[in-house]
Amino acid sequence: MPFRRVPLAVAASLLVLAVAGCDSGSDTESGAASGPSVIAPGKPGEDNRTLSAQDAAAQRAEDDTPNSADVSFVRMMIEHHTQALEMTELAPAQAKSAKVEALAARIAAAQGPEIEAMKGWLTAHGKSESPAGGAHDHAAMPGMATEAQMKELRAARGAAFDQLFLTLMITHHEGALTMAADIKAQGNNIRVEEMADDVVAQQTAEITRMRSML
Repeated sequence: MPFRRVPLAVAASLLVLAVAGCDSGSDTESGAASGPSVIAPGKPGEDNRTLSAQDAAAQRAEDDTPNSADVSFVRMMIEHHTQALEMTELAPAQAKSAKVEALAARIAAAQGPEIEAMKGWLTAHGKSESPAGGAHDHAAMPGMATEAQMKELRAARGAAFDQLFLTLMITHHEGALTMAADIKAQGNNIRVEEMADDVVAQQTAEITRMRSML
């Protein structure tokens, strides 16, 4: 696996240092050349490395060709999001709480476009939406509701639906966070890393909101 890139926040801080160097003249430029040290994570089983500012910037510009983990994450997240949409589609007719119905609408409004963006990413990189062997095993994806749980949700009405929807969706979101953390450690593509960051930010906030509604 290619060496992991320096995080975006580090790259941004390096840019600030570079601009400061331009404003301060040749002395500051010389200081920026020697630069602050940046800790870059090593490959699995290897120690972290300390890079100069210049080396870190160069590392950030390296090829970010998607690896197998990137492709697998996007494929699985499409399927993961698709189940979330199946759950939210039930809310208008079955939820008792207006807050639960509104939450379901927000989840659907966010995850529908994310699915399309992920499909577009796969197409842009010449990848199919499903692996060669067919669809992923639901049990292999963290947080996925079982078919028995989905059947129970489809049959639930009123307060019983609200309670089960929130419980299943919290678990579903927590599974997405696990997947996002895994790909940030294993992937190589910057766009996929950004997708994972979006998942973490959005679904962490939604988990907090759902827990307050139970």
